[in-house]
Order: sequence, then C-alpha cells, then structure tokens
Amino acid sequence: MSIIEKQLNKKSENFTKKDIISFVKKNSVQAVNFRYIAGDGRLKTLNFSVKDEKYLDRILSYGERVDGSSLFKGIGAHSSDLYVVPKYSTAFVNPFSPIPAVDIICSFYGRDGNPFSASPDNILKKASSYFGKVSGLELHALGELEYYLIGPKGDLYPTQAQKGYHESYPFNKWEFLRTEAVSLISDCGGHVKYAHSEVGFIRNDDREMSQHEIEFLPVPLEKAAEEIAISRWILSCLGYKYGVTITFAPKISVGHAGSGFHIHSCLMKKGKNVMIKGADLSNDALKLMAGYLKVAKSLTAFGNTVPTSYLRLVPNQEAPINVCWGYRNRSALVRVPLGWTGSVNMSADLNPLEKKSNSLAPSQTVEIRSADGSANVYLLLAGLACAASKGFKDADSLSFIKDHFVDSNAFSKENSDKEFEKLPSSCQESAEYLIKDRDVYEQGGFTKEVIDSCAQKLMSYGDKNLSERLYGKDEEIKKLVETYIYC
Repeated sequence: MSIIEKQLNKKSENFTKKDIISFVKKNSVQAVNFRYIAGDGRLKTLNFSVKDEKYLDRILSYGERVDGSSLFKGIGAHSSDLYVVPKYSTAFVNPFSPIPAVDIICSFYGRDGNPFSASPDNILKKASSYFGKVSGLELHALGELEYYLIGPKGDLYPTQAQKGYHESYPFNKWEFLRTEAVSLISDCGGHVKYAHSEVGFIRNDDREMSQHEIEFLPVPLEKAAEEIAISRWILSCLGYKYGVTITFAPKISVGHAGSGFHIHSCLMKKGKNVMIKGADLSNDALKLMAGYLKVAKSLTAFGNTVPTSYLRLVPNQEAPINVCWGYRNRSALVRVPLGWTGSVNMSADLNPLEKKSNSLAPSQTVEIRSADGSANVYLLLAGLACAASKGFKDADSLSFIKDHFVDSNAFSKENSDKEFEKLPSSCQESAEYLIKDRDVYEQGGFTKEVIDSCAQKLMSYGDKNLSERLYGKDEEIKKLVETYIYC
C-alpha cells in the first residue's frame, strides 16, 4: 500500500482530484511532477510548482500541453501539440525529490480531446480492451525485473562466477540497495512479490557486477506497465544515489548470465484465476499460451529491442530460442511454473498447530521468457494481449499447443528432431517478423505508424549475423555492451 493510500485510507483506483488536492495541502507538498512514457519507451517528466491551489486544481483538471514532435516520431513540428492528462490512481510521493513532491503518471490526448492513438499507454489500453472482448476474460501480468549492479570490487567475501542465485549478505554486497528499492516501490504503490540476488556474478580487475531480481504480483496490464516503469526509475535513482550503475541491459558479458524480463500472466474472471480446471491447465490457459507461441518471433520486436538482446538469445542457456512450452521447464519459451492449486496444505504439514489453516485459492500463471530489459514494457504487454487474442480466435489453438510441448530440455538430443521454430537472431530479423504479423497487432490496437516505426528502428541497427561477426572479438563486444548499458 502506498503512502498516499495509507493516509487517504482508500485504494488508489478510487483516488479523486479532491483526494490529491487534500493530500497536497495536508502534507505541504510544493511540487507535482507529471510522468509519461513517450514513443521511445522512456519515462519523461514535467515539473510544476503548486503553491497556488487554483493552479493545482487547473493542472489536475486539464493537464498540460507538450511538444509531441519531440516525443513521437511522425508528428511534424508544424502541428505538434499534445495534451498530457494526469491519471489520479497513479499518484505517489516522490522519494527522491529535495522538496515534498507528488508524481502522477499521465496519458496523451490529441487536439480533438481523444486519446492519442500512437502513445504506448493508449495502445496498451486498446489491446487490453480488445482481448476482453475476444475472450470475455481479463488478462493480468507481472514482471520479473532483472538487473546488474556494477560497483567497486570488494576483496572480502567474494561470490563465485555464475553462483549468485539467492546469495546472502555479505557475499552479496548490495542486498541493502535491493531491499531499499523494494520498500520505495511499495511506498509508490507497486505490488512486490519478492526480491533476491540472481545467478550472475562477474569480477574483473576493478569492478564487481552482481545480478538481482525484483518480482511483482499479478495486476491488470495497465497497472503492471505503470509499476515496472516507476520501478525502473526508482532503481536508476538509487544507483545514482550510491554511485553505482544499475543496468537492465540484456547482456553485459559473454559467458555470463544475461538479464531477462520474464512476464508471467494469468486469466481472471470475476476476480478469480481461471488457469486451472480440476488438476490440469484449463483450455483458456492453453489458448493463451498458443497465442504467445504463434507470434513469439514478432513479439521480440517489443521485448528485445537492441543488438545485445540477441547475444542473450543463444542455445544452451536458460534464455530460450525454441518456440515451445513445458511444465517447470526453463529451457522452453513458455514455462508453466509451480502453482498453488489448494490441493495440499504444505504449511499445515510442516506446522502441526496450523491444521485448520485455509487452503490458498488457485494462483497459476504462465511465463514467457524471451523479453529482456530493453523492452518497451507498454508495447510488450500490448503485444502479449494481441497474441493472446489470436490464441482465443484461432480454431486450431488447442491442437497447436499440444504439438509444441516439451517435457525435457529443449536443447537436448531427444528434442533435436522436433522442428520447433526458432526466435530471431537479430533486430533485423525481428523487424521482418513484425511486418509479417502486423495484422495481429493492428487488429488489437497498434497503429500502422507504430508498427512501421518499430520495424524501422530495429532495421537501422544493421545487425544481421552480428553474433557470428563478433565471435572472439572481445573488444568489439565490450564496446557494443557499453553502447546499450542504459537501454
């Protein structure tokens, strides 16, 4: 629960303009900052001084205008104005501001007063609504936010390379920053499930690089995107505060674990998870996965957006390349993780005095493992909603998903004869698949211009066969990694 929710004693989705003004007055807030995601997927900021209550009421009521030509490709300077309008439910106390400040995430509107069709937030809103109409269900999601912390080398209590998973302080030196991030994310309204150190640990002559992860709880798609955007910002601010680099880059060193951005999703109906029927996955869950696999190659256009993305998607790693799925299988593109079905009360077994404890309601998810930290989170989640819609619309989805199942390592010899499609090996190839599948996304709310812009950006890297061209060229790889370290 966020600081504002606690003080107002109401959930964020029920915030009103009157609530925000009341909180600002009661807490002597001096600034309000508008935040929004532009066409490049990055968080932007507009600052206001709000010592005048009438002015505060005005900006909360009507928003402000901005230069759309500097925020989105395809908008000419001759007619570039857009409105940014605050979404009250996203308001949070800025934990880094030198003066008391409240930040609010905004949406873009055009001169006609309608949502701006090319903005990532409105594309996600349309795609989520489209899926609801197609399926009669609501799609929820959570992200696994993996990142590396790059700081000074420590001589005491080193961790072994590739042995960082769930290491504790003092072997993991930056646990305190991770826990501070979790606390701040929660204060800002994020729903954190847990946090831990990850596998990756790299040491060189003067630096130490430790990998971490913060995982969230499933929420509606728009809320999931907002939480990830603010959480990335919080982590970057903490890195700056402590003089270390926080990077979500997909690959920072060949031979070491890359950072993914795995997305778990689940289907909800009237507030209940409908992923399980009896002891098995429901047909709805199978259709959801079928949709993801059917357009998995083009989804990389939103989830793997820089050349170093494709240094991570290589064989025989936990990062997938085969378009397949499996139970608890981290080599598959889509994994069905352990879920709590309520059939066995393990806590009561371990704690005899709790025999009467209630069983947990089913909470099954499915995880798509291809995306990484370069993702435009709004477009990625919108793309997943469009893919899911295809899974529900196509008559062959249940047979398709059956044919793409693996029950062992996807890279093993026994699976080598299965002709699973492969994910793209470059940004250029990803763009080609995006163009091929564009109808899937345009039906769900993407504009033609956004699809073209994404494809053009990917093709501009000229990275076809990049992995082969860079093989054994350590200095060139290092330079490429540094280029996209803050992707």
